[in-house]
Amino acid sequence: MEQQLKTLTARLLAQRVVPRGDALARKALLDDLFRQELDKRLADVGLRLVENPYAEYIAVALLPEMTEPVFGSGEAWLNNNLGLPRDGVALLVILWALIILPKRERQIARVEAGRENQSDMFGAQKPLETGEGVSTGVSEDALYADFGKALGGRTRFNANLGRLVNLGFVVRRNKWLDEGPMLDLMIDYSQLAPRIIEGALSEVLGQRRSQAADALADKTASAIAQAVQPTVVDDGTSLFAAVEGPEDDTQAPAQEEDR
Repeated sequence: MEQQLKTLTARLLAQRVVPRGDALARKALLDDLFRQELDKRLADVGLRLVENPYAEYIAVALLPEMTEPVFGSGEAWLNNNLGLPRDGVALLVILWALIILPKRERQIARVEAGRENQSDMFGAQKPLETGEGVSTGVSEDALYADFGKALGGRTRFNANLGRLVNLGFVVRRNKWLDEGPMLDLMIDYSQLAPRIIEGALSEVLGQRRSQAADALADKTASAIAQAVQPTVVDDGTSLFAAVEGPEDDTQAPAQEEDR
């Protein structure tokens, strides 16, 4: 076990990520004694194992108590240790929201569907689907059309996108951006998802609901207006009582004289 611990720790530090299906990664996730010793060794150098059942890889990150000594030791607090400028961080968050949020929704939906269709009470727990089966990318051109100007224009957009590719957050293929091994590991879903869903997306959804309500009100008003308009039947008479006109007044005396 000693050699396995050394190997996995060295690989995590050298390669940054290890596939979840790797033999040593599976041992770290399933063997309690192995995991305890691994956590201890990582904690001795201020690190912790980062993994979640929705991600395809495992990695290491700083312990919470090491954040200030590492990032706050200089003249100014660093917002990250990746060398990303503010517009680069903004691009990273946008990509996370466009790729990881829909992916997580698909994974949870498939888990719930599997539970509903499971007939065997003691059936084996199926592993969560990861990879291309549930993760879809975004078009680079569409991303720039929507956010490029706000992120500094074409030059800044390409530079920051290149940084994110080099750091393993996204994979770039023929103007298409797919999920990289770090995208679902290095950003805390439990903290960021509510901020996006209840913040930016709630405003967008609120605008859509308002537009839908306005459209419904317009349709309702139009239907009411059509319902109260006089309707002419085939014989030319109105469904509403006709108001007597001047011709009726002139004919009245003549009828009295005939009598």
